[in-house]
Amino acid sequence: MGKTLVAILVAAAKLAQGGRVLFLAPTRPLAAQHEKVCREWLVLKQEEIVLVSGLITATKRPPLYVPPNRLVISTPQTIANDLESGRLKFDFSLVIFDECHRSVGKYAYTAVARAAKEHNSLVLGLTASPGGDRKKITEILDALGIQHVQIRTAEDVDVAPYVKPLEIEWIRVELTPALLEGKAVLGELIRAQVETLRKMGFVGQYTSKKSLAEMRMRILASSSSLRFSALSHHATLFSLVHVLELLETQGVESVQRFVQRVREREPSKAQVRLLHNAKFMEFVEKLSGATEHPKLEKLLELLRSRPASDKSIVFCQYRDQVGVLVDAITRAGLRAKPFMGKKDGVTAKDQQKTLADFREGQFDILVATSIGEEGLDIPSVDNVIFYEPVPSEIRHIQRRGRAGRAKMGHMFGLMTANTRDQSSFFSSKRKEEKMKRIVGGLALASPSNFKSVLAGRGRPKKSGQPPVQKKNTGEKDEPVSPEKKDGAVSVKKKGQSKLSDFGQ
Repeated sequence: MGKTLVAILVAAAKLAQGGRVLFLAPTRPLAAQHEKVCREWLVLKQEEIVLVSGLITATKRPPLYVPPNRLVISTPQTIANDLESGRLKFDFSLVIFDECHRSVGKYAYTAVARAAKEHNSLVLGLTASPGGDRKKITEILDALGIQHVQIRTAEDVDVAPYVKPLEIEWIRVELTPALLEGKAVLGELIRAQVETLRKMGFVGQYTSKKSLAEMRMRILASSSSLRFSALSHHATLFSLVHVLELLETQGVESVQRFVQRVREREPSKAQVRLLHNAKFMEFVEKLSGATEHPKLEKLLELLRSRPASDKSIVFCQYRDQVGVLVDAITRAGLRAKPFMGKKDGVTAKDQQKTLADFREGQFDILVATSIGEEGLDIPSVDNVIFYEPVPSEIRHIQRRGRAGRAKMGHMFGLMTANTRDQSSFFSSKRKEEKMKRIVGGLALASPSNFKSVLAGRGRPKKSGQPPVQKKNTGEKDEPVSPEKKDGAVSVKKKGQSKLSDFGQ
């Protein structure tokens, strides 16, 4: 929706008044991306913009924070460290927090925001989604000292003319008889562990990893003499629930890879209980002869059906499955590469090389974990494919936003019937709708009324201008291009928010 260009417009206004600007991004690659865009659009001398990160030794950073540098682009941890050590004297009139939904808990954004409030700096927070949880939104507003909220969706009249259509299609698949049989066996084993924990006095919901994590905290806090035995059975239960999730949403090979890793771990009671269970081992044995998850064939059909010139990103939850998908896509005669976080020897340099190759057309399909959702300069693509729905509305928005930027895009989702795929799909949809209601109410409210909106009193109205009806509305816009003129930044197209919306 052009968040970075909003930041540049606000920065241009502050710089024109003689102020200095701090632009923060959560990762070094994203900070470098912002540096590139700022150098392109802001009329500043080369030496007036500087990128500061932890790659620069601490002793060399203090000179970078003072004039002639007027725009400092950095990561929050670097700035927080230098504030704490006294290496940075805070004198910025504007601080921009990109991906500001991270401003919770002990994340470094909160420390920088305290300094900004102490020095009466203007704060601008940018995010595609602050989440649908009222408590978290309250925490973000409090941490950053936000006094004014703006929200724009693809339906708002000042955005709709610039938005590219995004066609969305969810494809439903059914588990094969062999996978259904395996699901039934795992369900029986899970119920047995749940019953064991119940007899030990630990009762709760065990349908999700979140509920399992909450139960583990309860066990740890307990003074029961059975606490350590309960933790062991909880670990077995967690493994079984994870295997069930892999079976339902990923596929046979991902289950097999996980079981192999369990075998290779240091022996524990939880591990022995799992691997010495006759029913579980029979399940594993039968799985070796089963066909892969039907999602895989649907994915290959989908990729083959797209125009040869298309670029696609396939998002997948687990690293193991990324490897499975890349191998299958390559065997099908298509060009794909994995894109994952910094584990198993993957470096930032490797990540940038993969993205550069993708951008230059050396391959057409990027198979990515959550690392591709936020924080790196992923090129715009024609197709975004969810191998599974995600329950997080933030991740859902970030994923689909990779398509439909410069032209019409397509988002496809694969969903297994009667599994946690369905609950994840409806969970993210419900949370996104709730988020829009909450933030829409905040956009209309004065700061003094934020608490009543966040408490859920009254019916929040839609923010911004009256909506326009538009079929297949896109999720991202073609950015309004600022043009350089007399040391300031002007806008070529009308209808966007004014700088006065953000306060001075």
